[in-house]
Parts: sequence; C-alpha cells; structure tokens
Amino acid sequence: MRYAGNWMTAVDDRILEYLSEHESGSPTKMKREGPIRYSRQQVHRRCKKLAENGLVKDLGNGVYMITDDGEAYLDGRLDTENWTYIDDDSHAVEPQDPTNGETSNGGAS
Repeated sequence: MRYAGNWMTAVDDRILEYLSEHESGSPTKMKREGPIRYSRQQVHRRCKKLAENGLVKDLGNGVYMITDDGEAYLDGRLDTENWTYIDDDSHAVEPQDPTNGETSNGGAS
C-alpha cells in the first residue's frame, strides 16, 4: 500500500514506477516508452514537483532519476503526506500526538 500525499497526482506513481525500472528518463522518453497517458508537458510539470519534494532528482537537461525516498514511497515505506517512514510492522515511525502535534516518545518530558 502506498501513502500518497494530497499534493500527489495519479501520474506521479507512473513516473516513479518508470524511473524505478530504468536508471533515468526524460518526460519525452517516459511518454514514448512508459505506460503514461498524460502529455509530455504534464509529465514535465510533475517531474519538477516530484524533484521539489525529493522523490526524484533532476540530473539536468530534462533528465530525472528516482531517489531513495521515491523508492521508499513506491515500496509503501514512506508516507508523503506527513513525511514519515513506515516501519516493518506497518506503524509510522515516531508517530505524532494528535492533541498537540509533538512527537510521541512514550516517556516524560
């Protein structure tokens, strides 16, 4: 299960999947070779947004590669809404206390 943030769109997963299978790619190449049914311009915009958020790296000249965070998202180990990693037991690491927004550490302050 993937934990997509509200800022993400359906094309983001397709981009990340393509980049996970290939070493790198440009929006033109992704559109031509990948299962992406969006315009090259839309893919380009989303690559820039993914790069701003650290899921892909802009290598220059319109070429991108997936980052470790991008791989973690695809594997269901990163919640991109809260930017928390999910541990092996499917519980968020250092969960936030919903009453005050602080990290819950189970001990006294």
